[in-house]
Amino acid sequence: MMRALAKPDKVLDVKSHILDTGQRLIAARGFSAVGLNEILLGAGVPKGSFYHYFASKDVFGSQLLDHYFEKYLSEIDSFLFDTNKSGIERLAAYWRFWRDNQERDDPDGKCLAVKLGAEVSDMSEGMRIALKHGTSAIIGRLARVITDGLADGSILSRRDPEELANTLYQLWLGASVMSKIARDRGPFDAAETATEHLLKSS
Repeated sequence: MMRALAKPDKVLDVKSHILDTGQRLIAARGFSAVGLNEILLGAGVPKGSFYHYFASKDVFGSQLLDHYFEKYLSEIDSFLFDTNKSGIERLAAYWRFWRDNQERDDPDGKCLAVKLGAEVSDMSEGMRIALKHGTSAIIGRLARVITDGLADGSILSRRDPEELANTLYQLWLGASVMSKIARDRGPFDAAETATEHLLKSS
């Protein structure tokens, strides 16, 4: 039986606490596999607290994704926009961050776009839109870094930065799924090789 976690302190944001708890559970097992009672038990809050903040599990899922992407974007901004490094170095830091998170057996680090993209996009329009907004924000950041890399000479590609950013994001998303299926690191190695080729091919 799952043990309840410590109840949130009075000064803690209860809504964020519920979202953070849900993220850990759902990142490990998926959205459909985690029931509302499990989230409540894990967060140590009554059902009334949940419905005070979320009208339904579907609404919770949409807000969970918004909450996740807000934290994720803040984290990647710290190295994507490090102006002391070239564009290609900043992108390399992002791919290392991506790969480290996917290869660690740690639900807190799991990418919810990878984990939930295929599962929820057909069953929840709200969650699909949240995923689209979040991934579009990531791709937009990658395009800005590619533009910077073209300006500093570290990236040689002649492709449109937005198009290239889309291609690279989709490449790494696919590598993450294939790595799970194959249970090895080969897809990530292939993604790194293909990324280098795309960025350095003039």
